[in-house]
Amino acid sequence: MWPYFTPVKKKSTLFNFKDLIIYFLIAGIGATVQFIAGSFFRNYVNFYSSVSLGYIVSFVVGFILTKLFAFDARNTNKTRREMVKFGIVAAISFGITVGVAALTLSILHASDPNDYIYKIPYGFIPEKYKEINVTEASSTLAGMGLSFVSNYILHKTFTFKSTGFYDRAKAVLNLGKE
Repeated sequence: MWPYFTPVKKKSTLFNFKDLIIYFLIAGIGATVQFIAGSFFRNYVNFYSSVSLGYIVSFVVGFILTKLFAFDARNTNKTRREMVKFGIVAAISFGITVGVAALTLSILHASDPNDYIYKIPYGFIPEKYKEINVTEASSTLAGMGLSFVSNYILHKTFTFKSTGFYDRAKAVLNLGKE
């Protein structure tokens, strides 16, 4: 080896372009699952419950895809630890998603109390799925958008990074060794 050669360690920056693009694609899949599931549930429950149920459905899909494809965490052998941390981040994100969706909906209703409904013109779609409440959909997307940003930052700096949090929590709760 050359005497002046030192291996260059890859810098782990918060907004690493590769991680951000991969996470964006994965989060896009999760967001699609969340939006479709929430729209489905909206036919049976109120707006807030449908946003919540859509988020819960996308939680499982999100963990699996994020673990396998984002942040190089596929072979960490710390899946249980990452699941606990992912759950903590998901709880924070859930509050952001539902809270921002509710706040946005109340702002939109304050400026115009009418909901804007778009009717899908295609005949192959069942009648009960032909109407899209654009006001509610916009509110849901606003909550999901802010949640995306917070999730990326928290997963990058907490969930899939060794922070010592999990070990400290286990010690406090007397859960033994992993």
